[in-house]
Amino acid sequence: MAERRAFAQKISRTVAAEVRKQISGQYSGSPQLLKNLNIVGNISHHTTVPLTEAVDPVDFEDYLITHPLAVDSGPLRDLIEFPPDDIEVVYSPRDCRTLVSAVPEESEMDPHVRDCIRSYTEDWAVVIRKYHKLGTGFNPNTLDKQKERQKGLPKQVFESDEAPDGNNYQDEQDDLKRRSMSIDDTPRGSWACSIFDLKNSLPDALLPNLLDRTPNEEIDRQNDDQRKSNRHKELFALHPSPDEEEPIERLSIPDVPKEHFGQRLLVKCLSLKFEIEIEPIFASLALYDVKEKKKISENFYFDLNSEQMKGLLRPHVPPAAITTLARSAIFSITYPSQDVFLVIKLEKVLQQGDIGECAEPYMIFKEADATKNKEKLEKLKSQADQFCQRLGKYRMPFAWTAIHLMNIVSSAGSLERDSTEVEIRSWSERRNSSIVGRRSLERTTSGDDSCNLTSFRPATLTVTNFFKQEGDRLSDEDLYKFLADMRRPSSVLRRLRPITAQLKIDISPAPENPHYCLTPELLQVKLYPDSRVRPTREILEFPARDVYVPNTTYRVCNFANRQGSARNITVKVQFMYGKIQAMPCRSPDFHEEVKVKLPATLTDHHHLLFTFYHVSCQQKQNTPLETPVGYTWIPMLQNGRLKTGQFCLPVSLEKPPQAYSVLSPEVPLPGMKWVDNHKGVFNVEVDPYLDKFFALVNALDEHMFPVRIGDMRIMENNLENELKSSISALSSSQLEPVVRFLHLLLDKLILLVVRPPVIAGQIVNLGQASFEAMASIINRLHKNLEGNHDQHGRNSLLASYIYYVFRPGGLGGSVHYATMARSAVRPASLNLNRSRSLSNTINLVFATKSSTAMLICNRMSSHTETSSFLQTLTGRLPTKKLFHEELALQWVVCSGSVRESALQQAWFFFELMVKSMVHHLYFNDKLDAPRKSRFPERFMDDIAALVSTIASDIVSRFQKDAEMVERLNISLAFFLNDLLSVMDRGFVFSLIKSCYKQVSSKLYSLSNPSVLVSLRLDFLRIICSHEHYVTLNLPCSLLTPPASPSPSVSSATSQSSGFSTNVQDQKIANMFELSVPFRQQHYLAGLVLTELAIILDPDAEGLFGLHKKVINMVHNLLSSHDSDPRYSDPQIKARVAMLYLPLIGIIMETVPQLYDFTETHNQRGRPICITTDDYESESGSMISQTVAMAIAGTSSGRQHTTFSAESSRSLLICLLWVLKNADETVLQKWFTDLSVLQLNRLLDLLYLCVSCFEYKGKKVFERMNSLTFKKSKDMRAKLEEAILGSIGARQEMVRRSRGHAFGSQENLRWRKDMTHWRQNTEKLDKSRAEIEHEALIDGNLATEANLIILDTLEIVVQTVSVTESKESILGGVLKVLLHSMACNQSAVYLQHCFATQRALVSKFPELLFEEETEQCADLCLRLLRHCSSSISTIRSHASASLYLLMRQNFEIGNNFARVKMQVTMSLSSLVGTSQNFNEEFLRRSLKTILTYAEEDLELRETTFPDQVQDLVFNLHMILSDTVKMKEHQEDPEMLIDLMYRIAKGYQTSPDLRLTWLQNMAGKHSERSNHAEAAQCLVHSAALVAEYLSMLEDRKYLPVGCVTFQNISSNVLEESAVSDDVVSPDEEGICSGKYFTESGLVGLLEQAAASFSMAGMYEAVNEVYKVLIPIHEANRDAKKLSTIHGKLQEAFSKIVHQDGKRMFGTYFRVGFYGTKFGDLDEQEFVYKEPAITKLAEISHRLEGFYGERFGEDVVEVIKDSNPVDKCKLDPNKAYIQITYVEPYFDTYEMKDRITYFDKNYNLRRFMYCTPFTLDGRAHGELHEQFKRKTILTTSHAFPYIKTRVNVTHKEEIILTPIEVAIEDMQKKTQELAFATHQDPADPKMLQMVLQGSVGTTVNQGPLEVAQVFLSEIPSDPKLFRHHNKLRLCFKDFTKRCEDALRKNKSLIGPDQKEYQRELERNYHRLKEALQPLINRKIPQLYKAVLPVTLNSINNLLDMY
Repeated sequence: MAERRAFAQKISRTVAAEVRKQISGQYSGSPQLLKNLNIVGNISHHTTVPLTEAVDPVDFEDYLITHPLAVDSGPLRDLIEFPPDDIEVVYSPRDCRTLVSAVPEESEMDPHVRDCIRSYTEDWAVVIRKYHKLGTGFNPNTLDKQKERQKGLPKQVFESDEAPDGNNYQDEQDDLKRRSMSIDDTPRGSWACSIFDLKNSLPDALLPNLLDRTPNEEIDRQNDDQRKSNRHKELFALHPSPDEEEPIERLSIPDVPKEHFGQRLLVKCLSLKFEIEIEPIFASLALYDVKEKKKISENFYFDLNSEQMKGLLRPHVPPAAITTLARSAIFSITYPSQDVFLVIKLEKVLQQGDIGECAEPYMIFKEADATKNKEKLEKLKSQADQFCQRLGKYRMPFAWTAIHLMNIVSSAGSLERDSTEVEIRSWSERRNSSIVGRRSLERTTSGDDSCNLTSFRPATLTVTNFFKQEGDRLSDEDLYKFLADMRRPSSVLRRLRPITAQLKIDISPAPENPHYCLTPELLQVKLYPDSRVRPTREILEFPARDVYVPNTTYRVCNFANRQGSARNITVKVQFMYGKIQAMPCRSPDFHEEVKVKLPATLTDHHHLLFTFYHVSCQQKQNTPLETPVGYTWIPMLQNGRLKTGQFCLPVSLEKPPQAYSVLSPEVPLPGMKWVDNHKGVFNVEVDPYLDKFFALVNALDEHMFPVRIGDMRIMENNLENELKSSISALSSSQLEPVVRFLHLLLDKLILLVVRPPVIAGQIVNLGQASFEAMASIINRLHKNLEGNHDQHGRNSLLASYIYYVFRPGGLGGSVHYATMARSAVRPASLNLNRSRSLSNTINLVFATKSSTAMLICNRMSSHTETSSFLQTLTGRLPTKKLFHEELALQWVVCSGSVRESALQQAWFFFELMVKSMVHHLYFNDKLDAPRKSRFPERFMDDIAALVSTIASDIVSRFQKDAEMVERLNISLAFFLNDLLSVMDRGFVFSLIKSCYKQVSSKLYSLSNPSVLVSLRLDFLRIICSHEHYVTLNLPCSLLTPPASPSPSVSSATSQSSGFSTNVQDQKIANMFELSVPFRQQHYLAGLVLTELAIILDPDAEGLFGLHKKVINMVHNLLSSHDSDPRYSDPQIKARVAMLYLPLIGIIMETVPQLYDFTETHNQRGRPICITTDDYESESGSMISQTVAMAIAGTSSGRQHTTFSAESSRSLLICLLWVLKNADETVLQKWFTDLSVLQLNRLLDLLYLCVSCFEYKGKKVFERMNSLTFKKSKDMRAKLEEAILGSIGARQEMVRRSRGHAFGSQENLRWRKDMTHWRQNTEKLDKSRAEIEHEALIDGNLATEANLIILDTLEIVVQTVSVTESKESILGGVLKVLLHSMACNQSAVYLQHCFATQRALVSKFPELLFEEETEQCADLCLRLLRHCSSSISTIRSHASASLYLLMRQNFEIGNNFARVKMQVTMSLSSLVGTSQNFNEEFLRRSLKTILTYAEEDLELRETTFPDQVQDLVFNLHMILSDTVKMKEHQEDPEMLIDLMYRIAKGYQTSPDLRLTWLQNMAGKHSERSNHAEAAQCLVHSAALVAEYLSMLEDRKYLPVGCVTFQNISSNVLEESAVSDDVVSPDEEGICSGKYFTESGLVGLLEQAAASFSMAGMYEAVNEVYKVLIPIHEANRDAKKLSTIHGKLQEAFSKIVHQDGKRMFGTYFRVGFYGTKFGDLDEQEFVYKEPAITKLAEISHRLEGFYGERFGEDVVEVIKDSNPVDKCKLDPNKAYIQITYVEPYFDTYEMKDRITYFDKNYNLRRFMYCTPFTLDGRAHGELHEQFKRKTILTTSHAFPYIKTRVNVTHKEEIILTPIEVAIEDMQKKTQELAFATHQDPADPKMLQMVLQGSVGTTVNQGPLEVAQVFLSEIPSDPKLFRHHNKLRLCFKDFTKRCEDALRKNKSLIGPDQKEYQRELERNYHRLKEALQPLINRKIPQLYKAVLPVTLNSINNLLDMY
């Protein structure tokens, strides 16, 4: 781990110390801790209040009065105080859907009806905070709004987006490819032609006045003006907002309360046609829910009869009102489900006979047979005619059918047509119809799935089958049975004979606002252009389950009749008042509904009278048509309440007497006869209801006693108890009515609080009871209506009640309320009880119940004189209690469960209280009053007590009741936020402080504080979202010493201050640090920044998880200030930025933890200067390509957890915003005070910013676009996992999602449109335009961010110029500048950047040429890079800078050897590494530089112009090499060869050779040739070591190349022994940063890393052997420990990978043919990646050269025989490729033991070619020869290139018997290997065995033995071979036996037979071989010497 950087140790840290202090709890503790107590950075002591404690806020209101602003007007004026029109109360009329209101006009009304009507028609009372939308909750920089604000951005030009002009560039490439490939020119081409090219090229435009000697100040001023013009004003508009859920501080405005509609369905009835048309048929539609067994809509009657048919009824039917002509209806379904059916019922005119008979003709006659049955039809028609004449006004049931709604919806949804036609014939067919398969049914009916009716395709249905209505099955019960049956596959209904007819209806989702629509009350809905058009009816819904929506409209009543027994009986329903008939209705049959409009004022005399008639169907003499048979009635009111519910009524046989209506028919009237002995026979339902509470409140209102409720009469004396009990009973009433009358109910409860009623002369205080009732009702709503909450858990019904309905003053009601004023005279007892101190208030809260009661009495009767008391009773005092005061009191004194339920829903009471306060101020014109005098002190005490106890609840319960506390915390924060708008702000600040205090004291004791701190962040974020946040921070106060008892600032002791003690400085320091004055005066900003400092502190325990949260808070604040129109003036922005100056210091503290954006950019040279090492070491470095310098080993380990990239980016953008907007002079003063260390740290930050906001480029955006899909899928998986509960408790979910994507609709699992993946999955690919837009924004952000960095660098440089000290930091400034040049920058930025760089060099020339020599090299490289840019403006500026750099260097020392050397090296490195480098552009820049030199009059007489020319020509030469390299861009081997030659050409110039070796390493790394890259690095290190050993004699450094021999034998070529070696101390030689000890170390570390990647761990060890002595000499234990760690890794990998390692595969490649140029007849050994097949390399080379010369020209020679050039076609190119293996002599094998040994340092390779003497490749065993070819290469592999020339070739020829010996040895080895393999591999063993002892093996061992051993050879030369082969066989049989034995131990029972077979074969083989093996050649065994014991032993050894 890297230690903390030096300066991190020097700057004493606050927060860490604080945390430690808390943990140790020693306040007086150790002096060490006291030393650490000061605030961020080196800061003076005020009375230090640690950051973890909140400071006392300034008294805001006093401060404003005592510090008036100097300016009277102007923009700053508005920052001082809230605007005068900040808050207003607006009454807005509510919308009415219908053209006329439904409200009744009667004058006398029931009080409850009157209240309802008031509640439905009153204007909304809305409190408007005019500027609320400017708070952070509505920050326009969130995604949706940001797009609009990004319009009109200029397009920034980036070189990376400007592709070279495609076509001609490509042609040129192809042309080059075709050209000859000779590289016979040495790297130094012909000078003449090169100069000629250069002279003829055109320069770029010269910069005007570049060569003038302008004073530096003037240059700075010009640069500054240019930089500041045309800047983008708002930084955050370019920076995407952090990815967070709905911001916690956004409170959505609740929806306006409106009438409830379910999902709406439009049904149009088009036509109804029967087979025969003989009479009118009437139809009705209604919806039924089978599961709930409920009818869920009223009936819709429609008439599709032809005019002719209607004519039959003329006498009976009055002319139709237009409202009855509707043929389309809108049904509303709140709970759509699989169980909803649309039931169609048909009726016809009453006729004789039962229904079956009447339906018969419809079932038998077919339309087709009309002519055949003409007579019968005529007869039927005339009968029908008669019935219509006589019984036209009566109906009878006829037929019915039903449509399963969801099938239509789901099938319509699935068919690919615009509108679907579905024909439904019979049930049987429908079951199997393709539209609704069983599967779709099962799929859709799973669970209680909700079904979506809003988005299916419209369907046209043709219903062809109806069922006749069974006479005995007319009830709804029967219908539900039928419907349930219909869903079964084997429906009973199938067996019924259907009535065939054609009913066509259209079903579609209802449009948003249909025209010509009537409500269920027949009122016209708005947009009703013409009242003569056929209307659409809205059908009233009877929801299947309760619907929880408050009533907002006035509605009429519905009645449903239930049927009695079936005779031809009809009923007449009359709504009567006394005996007068009010509204007759048409006589319904027995399953009809009647709808009656009731008058608003009902009395006891209103009733419904039902009269039953018998209708005679047949015309008989003297029989009247209808005979009355019975009567019954329902009184509408009972005890003054509307009668509701189901009634079963007795029916009387006689007409009721006068005045019967008051009684109900259940009361037996004397002398009347009843059907069935007065049993209930007839059923009716009526459906509204109301309750006791309203009755009592209204009674109070009207002062009418006694009150009758049901059978009770309540007298005035027991009214109080009854009222209280009715209030408490509210909590147990049914939920639906409570919701329906919610607005009214809450209004009445509040009224009882505000105006306590007078009952029997006593004031009754109902405050407590009402408060309890409200708390309980609200909690019930919250628990039962989960789906209606917003993200903060606020129930939407309640939120909209407060927002729109609640009006504390204007609640109706009259004089009988006590109007008790709280007078100023307070009872003494009370004053004792409530001193001003908070602690007493809290005691009071926990006081006992009795004292609470006493307190209420005391407060109530606050004047005790009798006279005034009596006066009150008479109710004459017109004052009343203030709701907010009463509410606060009730809340403070409540306890137990009431307090608990109030806490659960604290938001509700808080919002009520605030609205009440605003109303009170608004209507009493107090909004202009001074804030201190707006509210009485006692109310302020209550609020303080309330806030304090709630804070203590939060602190004590946050672990137990996490979810509740989270809501409570948020509610409290919103409350305080609201109070800031209306109350004394200093008081609110003190409330915030008291909350903070409780939290901090709890934090000390917690081991894991993050949950509580997170709550505090939410709390703070919400408070800071106040729209006047900036004003609340007193942005215009310059930090004067606070007028508090704390000692004044200037008395700070000098030794504790890191700054001078001058007061002016102190003021600046206070502005930049979280000093006490800062935190007091900028109170909220102080809290925000303190949170940031505490949480980001690396030593803060357990707060890491909150980084994102706290950073987002700051980001959100700044981003919202940025876009706030009020602060657009730069002067104001500077004031706002002043509130955040300490942010710079806080972020500087976090440098070691920030995400390192520089690491991801290793494609270009990039300094890694942000090491976590000691800063003092000059560790700046520039890396070229992947040769990332690890100067002295940059340790990657950081001590602290790093922030995420997203958090770091957010922090840095905040930093840039402050730097952009802060006042420059203030910044400069502060920079002057900072120490060098701190300034360096600031520069580090800027360096990081450059990388962080680098432009990514269009290509990256396109690539990212293709990746989003995967991301969105992961996101989806995570979300699903969370929802389906594999994560844990529900609250965890709530916490994560903030309640959003979930539960927001009744039954849906989550709302698709809210989840992340929606946009991605629907539309995966962003359009071209969107990508363009993203790139545009990113480009502008990069430009602006870099310009801010440049501005800041300029301020730093000025600071240095002014103070004339701290030059040491200029290096840092330069580093940042160079880094920014290295990144992807826009042309605009680069122009300013070069201007700044030129100014810097001209101010401090020696800086570059004497101190920062490395930087000079870097600068040259950057400038050259930009000289080759494709954009001309960039080239102009870069070449101007480069020219001036040379000129400056020349003027300092009359020689610019340094710049010359650097530029040459830079160009070499550029040429070697840059892919898209364009020499054409660079040539123009070189020409521009020449032109400047020619035009520079001052230096014309010096040698300067010639030197420039010399340099430029030299550079041009290097360019020519580049052109060559371009040709070989596609041919990696050729390219590396060329680079190799160029590097060889620079053998005498170590710097350049090093550069080219680096280039090669880079190329190898790109192609993953890590071993070769490592070799290049080792060569580089060896080269550096050579020159270092000349320069300095240090024992521990390597002695030149020799030291590196163990790593590679090739290294010796780097030795500097030739004559032309330059001495390293010449000017400009070996000046690069690599020629230092740390450079050498860096190269070696890189080499080790590359070897490790290549898997060559043994080489890693060798490299470290060179490194370790260096580190040991430097006593660098840390590095040594790292190295030994890496060594341990390397060796353990060698162990683990044993047997699994693979290095390269080698091939010999020969090129033949003149086409190859200088490759002709060359042979190479190519090293390819492991396991490359011959076919692969063959395919690659053939393809590559085929593309170059044409496919028909290239030919691959398939064999490996020597090539005869004469036989080849001269016009073709031939390639011969052979696989070769490393070859070692026997003596070498004893050193090459491991796999690595056998694959490293290889110079000899071998391949074998079989042949026979007659020219064939293969022949019989006895004629088969073999040629072994051994190749030797010029260098050992691995080398710095992947192909090496073959320098030597030798051949060995093996005779047939030698070939046989080799084969047998190989076979024996295979057997041995397979036998001894560990772990054993039975398959392999069996394969080898099979090949050895199997019988069928052709040319197998037996045949070999028979051919060569059957007889002794005649040629004695072959004796030894014969004997050797014989011994081989002996060994072979032994090995076979071992293998068989091994196999036997491995096989299972199933292979026993196989084993036996093998053994049999083996024995056969052994028998056959026995005689051959035993035949010895006697000549070999003659005793040459006398036989001695020794020789016998030797012989034995042979066997």
